[in-house]
Amino acid sequence: MARRGGSLAPAARPVNVGGTVRVPGDKSITHRAFMLASLARGESVVRGALVSGDVRSTARVLRQLGVPVGAVRGGNEVRVRGGSWRRPGESLHCGNSGTTARLLLGLLAGRPFEARLTGDRSLRQRPMRRVTEPLRRMGAAIVEERGDGLPLRIHGGALAPLVWRLPVASAQLKSALLFAGLVGGVPVALDEPAKSRDHTERLLAALGAPLAERGTAVHLDEATGWLATLRDLELVVPGDASSAAFLVGAGVLAEDGALTLEGVGVNPTRIGFLRVLERMGAPIPVVSLRTVAGEPIGDLTVRPANLHGVEVAAHEVPSLIDEVPLLAVLASRARGETAFRSVGELRVKESDRLGLLAANLRAVGAQAAVEREDLVVWGSSEAPRGSVDTAGDHRLAMAFAVLGTVPGAAVRLSERTSPAISYPGFFEDLERIDARTPQRHRD
Repeated sequence: MARRGGSLAPAARPVNVGGTVRVPGDKSITHRAFMLASLARGESVVRGALVSGDVRSTARVLRQLGVPVGAVRGGNEVRVRGGSWRRPGESLHCGNSGTTARLLLGLLAGRPFEARLTGDRSLRQRPMRRVTEPLRRMGAAIVEERGDGLPLRIHGGALAPLVWRLPVASAQLKSALLFAGLVGGVPVALDEPAKSRDHTERLLAALGAPLAERGTAVHLDEATGWLATLRDLELVVPGDASSAAFLVGAGVLAEDGALTLEGVGVNPTRIGFLRVLERMGAPIPVVSLRTVAGEPIGDLTVRPANLHGVEVAAHEVPSLIDEVPLLAVLASRARGETAFRSVGELRVKESDRLGLLAANLRAVGAQAAVEREDLVVWGSSEAPRGSVDTAGDHRLAMAFAVLGTVPGAAVRLSERTSPAISYPGFFEDLERIDARTPQRHRD
């Protein structure tokens, strides 16, 4: 493919970076920790939980289902008393959280009562049939109110075993079906076209669930007996790799210095973006490796780098799907062309991320195009200047905020509130890693 314009000169970079940051707890793991704690007997403690809008949505709907969940606020320790699910008195509003809605459907599939799920405008536009179709096959009664999406009603009960080939590599779909098997007490055998995030499998395995994995396949044996013994969990949530990615990006674009990110989850199914950055010329060492609740955790050391374009293959995408916005803005500062293959799944995220990424990159003077299911970005050294429509999408807002750190940039975001969905304090941390800022450590 021919390169379209741009400069082959090394990209300009922002001011020096420095200091140490501990990013917020992993959003995906926090959701799962709360949900598993809701199934356990007695009071569980979740430490390091993310304090964000999406996580509060999960806590809120669990409370509506009769599960006492402590306040999700600063301090990052949340107590959950499980084992007392009941029919909700009103609709379960999942906010903007697709993880909340889809995993909750799995948990509700084995419950002998009806519940109605809804969400905000963005979530109501996201597809749910990929989850509801296999749940129907297991025996759950599901009524859609307006086609493929929320709101919908689910009435659970006795479930049948499931053998299912997932149409897409999806941790949310996979987790929902495993949760249905747990609650329904039936075996579930799943296979994916590629391996997606495996937080649910790691957490279940660490807790002793009857789970077996081989390649892209996972099998849950009948877990009724195991679930009856699940009680008094103590779970620690590692730092969120997807949140860390944005500070990694800012560090890579800097002129000088070094930045340390502490306690980041480095699950191999989550750090595809680090492997891509290494190919682009920005190796990020991981040190002080340890394991907590089946999850590998380490510290990242980030230094500035001159980037060059690469091809991101389709099989890599499940391990970096949430980091494509960040990688795309970095690609706009790299030499040459970067192509992201088979990223059509971005169209059904919190926004049409695929279309918006390309449109917003062009809006700030970069060159980008959507070619069927691919995103192609051409690098340039020209300072990005223009207005960005985030469509309320937290990852778009954070990615273009990172691009806005380039010297001479004038990147104007349509809003700055959406990052609170996954990374409260993002803008403060982005400013704090400037080496000229006196206070460099954030707990």
